[in-house]
Formats: sequence, C-alpha cells, structure tokens
Amino acid sequence: MSDTVTAPPAAEPAPELHKGLAGVVVDRTAVSSVDAASNSLLYRGYPVQQLAAEREIEDVAYLLLHGELPTPSEREAFDAELRAARPLAPGLLHVIDLIPTTAHPMDVVRTAVSALGAAMPEPSAAPGSYDVDDTRRLATRLFGALPAVVAYDQRRRRDLPPVPPRDDLGYSADFLHQVFDREPDPVDVDAFDTSMVLYAEHSFNASTFTARVVASTLSDLHSSIVAAIGALKGPLHGGANEAALDLLERVADDGGADGAGDWLDAAFARREKIMGFGHRVYKNGDSRVPTMEASLAGLVDRARASGHPRVDELAAVYDALAAGVLERKGLKPNVDYPSGLAYHLMGFDTAVFTPLFVASRVLGWSAHVIEQREANSLIRPLSHYDGPALRDVPPHG
Repeated sequence: MSDTVTAPPAAEPAPELHKGLAGVVVDRTAVSSVDAASNSLLYRGYPVQQLAAEREIEDVAYLLLHGELPTPSEREAFDAELRAARPLAPGLLHVIDLIPTTAHPMDVVRTAVSALGAAMPEPSAAPGSYDVDDTRRLATRLFGALPAVVAYDQRRRRDLPPVPPRDDLGYSADFLHQVFDREPDPVDVDAFDTSMVLYAEHSFNASTFTARVVASTLSDLHSSIVAAIGALKGPLHGGANEAALDLLERVADDGGADGAGDWLDAAFARREKIMGFGHRVYKNGDSRVPTMEASLAGLVDRARASGHPRVDELAAVYDALAAGVLERKGLKPNVDYPSGLAYHLMGFDTAVFTPLFVASRVLGWSAHVIEQREANSLIRPLSHYDGPALRDVPPHG
C-alpha cells in the first residue's frame, strides 16, 4: 500500500498577478524610448522622424547595433559588410525551396534565420568568452542577408527566377531590385527606406522581450532572433500591416468610401477589432504615422500617374476609415495603417508585409540581445499555482 501524504497547511493568500506582465518594469534599456513630452519614438535619443528624414537605414542600423551614428569611414566599412552578406549560399536557397509555397512567408524567414545560424554559429556567449563584436558582425550579416531571403521567396511563389544583388545600390534600392528585377524608382526607395527606419525598433514589445528571454539563457543570437520571429508571427503582435491592407480592400469591395461609416458601425457592433488603429504606448497618436503618410502620399501620386486601377478607391477608403474610427472610438492610426497600403503600392505581396517588418526589426532585436548580455540576469518569473490541492493517487481498478 502506498504511503499517504499529509496535506500542507492552508495556502497563503494569492499574490497580486500582473497578467501579461502589464505595467511591470523588468529592466533598463538605452536602445529606444517614447518621449512623453514630444510623443516621439527615440532611437538612442534621436527622434525617429528626424532619422527617417535625414539618414538612411544603414546609418540607423549602425546606430542601433553600435550605439552611435557612424562616421563616414565607419559607414563605408559597414556598407562593405552588408554588401558581402547579400548573396545567399546555394545550401540556404535549397533549404528555402524545401518549404512549400503554401507555407506563410514568416515560416520561410524563421527557417532561413535558423539555417543561417547553423551555417555560421556564434561563438559561445558564456561569461568570459562572449565577444560583443562577434555578435555585431553576425547581426550585420543577418540584416544584410534578409532582403535576399524575402526577395527569393516572393519570386519563387510567382515562378520567377532569383535576381542577384547589385553592389552599386544601397540597402533599400537593392532590396527592391532583388524583389522586382527593375531599376528602383526613387519614390519607392524613399518610401521603403522610411518604413525600414520606422520599423527598426520599439522597446520591450512581445517579440523583443522574447529575444531577451532567450538571450538571458546565454543562447546564441540566431536562436534569440528565431524566437522573436515566432512571437511576431502571432496575430496579436504581428501582421497588422497585412490586416490593414485587407481592411482597406474589404471596405472598398463593400460600399467603398461612401459606405465606410456604415461598415464601421456594423464591425463595431460585432466587436470586430479594427487593425491599424490605436497603440498601447502612444496616447496622442503614433509619432511615426505622419512620416510614413508623407511617403505614402508620394506613392499614391506615382500610382495615379501610372494608371493603378484602384489607387483612388483605396486612398479614399483610407481617409474615410481614419476619420470614421477617430470619430467613433477616438483612435488614431498606428504606423501599420499607412505602411500596409504603401507596401501594396510598391508591389509587394500582402503575405510578405510582416517579413519586411522582420528585415527591419532584426536590428532592434539584435541591439537588445547585445544589451541583455552586457548585464545579464536570467529572466525567470514566478507563477501562482491554482490547480487541485495535494491529493493521493488512487489505486488501479
């Protein structure tokens, strides 16, 4: 007969819970912040709208990974590193080809990052052997390679051959060249580069925190980034720019701008979440939106001039929905709202929008991995058990 266990004394009162860690400050960061006074997103102190207006994504990448904007000689060396990372090894292309085209492009990006890490593993991150320069080099290589991954995947889904990178083009121009196999339009390059700058970093969001949790175990950079991609794939965190374009197209197909108010009323009655609006950090509107909307305006003008079949319809719905949501809910657009339409007008497949986000946000994730390691503490929260009390295992039969 088995021994009988003795129940412990009555449990202590339940502790205060912070579901989702809401409101919990878990660490310090010098990577980014939202300045309450100016309502601006700051990358290492610089307002992101100024960075988007004055600098290219390569400068911002260097800033996030190294802590300061590059000098001319540092920028030249950094550009050389990025260009060297652009061509993808045949083995990686084979790995991508093994993934069915029915899989979401986020699955492709996640697998490609893992394969890149296996092909060039990071030296041990353990205390005493961790070298921040190694991590920066691998992060730079990953940032440089992701455009080719995204481009290769979109082209194979369209049964088009891959396009080799060009050394004479900057990051954003070559990204567009590899996807569309044409001379990049300056309007597209400007808008795309702006989106890359605006998406590069945003403090302790779900995917960034995921990357820091993995890094806190002293795992490697690529494992941290793969985990972050997995978190971003969840619809409560990523995919909002895809959903924003889907919203525009649904409303355009169901009454257009004139019917947008009625459409919203019905959607709110169904308690449907309207993607692309509101933000838990910004209280007075997302500071990135005016910058992205300025680029979007250029894309809309170019699309009209080139005879895009739905640009006027989509632009009218865009304005009508923004006004309608503000009137009914007091919510302003976040950056995903203009970027979804912008990526569509550039010619990207909708399913590729979130991988484009990854191509930019890998910079912020990497910066946080580096910062986590500099003063590491294993991230290991507690939980409160509320299952069955102590009980004996019943005999068989």
